[in-house]
Amino acid sequence: MNAFLSSLLLTLSLNGFVQAADSPAGDPVAGQAKTAVCGACHGPDGNSLVPIFPKLASQGERYLLNQLHDIKDGKRVVLEMTGVLNPLTDQELADIAAYYAGQKGSVGTADPDLVSLGEALFRFGKLDQGMPACTGCHSPDGAGIATAGFPHLSGQHAEYIKKQLTAFREGDRSNDGDTRVMRTIAAKLSNKDIEALAAYIQGLH
Repeated sequence: MNAFLSSLLLTLSLNGFVQAADSPAGDPVAGQAKTAVCGACHGPDGNSLVPIFPKLASQGERYLLNQLHDIKDGKRVVLEMTGVLNPLTDQELADIAAYYAGQKGSVGTADPDLVSLGEALFRFGKLDQGMPACTGCHSPDGAGIATAGFPHLSGQHAEYIKKQLTAFREGDRSNDGDTRVMRTIAAKLSNKDIEALAAYIQGLH
């Protein structure tokens, strides 16, 4: 791993620990009772059946909590969630994150025509363009690194992954912090690359 990527991972990990220290501990039992509204889009157990809505089941608790705060604070714009989180306290957000983190995620299937390119990008990146492999932050099986706040990708809907990678590439999503790590990586991806990565991730387990 090169020095730049090592430094980047350390910085992101430390940022995740600082944010976690400021957050209350989540109660998954209490969280389940607060997810009735969430289930309409994300499924009762966090396994969304609608490809444009993300699966939340088995997602890392720290990552989920950070995203909930970013959406509530307007740092990440999700039109379908406008105002939904406003009435919730920090404790309630922590409870919801804890509940979904404890659920078992489902895995889809990968498009066989796109697997080869998708796997190559996920496992090896584009070294000639300075783009690191996805495995560095998201692990070889797509499980992510929960303690560092790096998201679980395995089994996520391809349509959702495509939407997020495109949003990072175009600057429409910018809550990847001062490091701009996802925006920098996505800038090196073509539409074909994004489609292949998304298809591979959907079937990854």
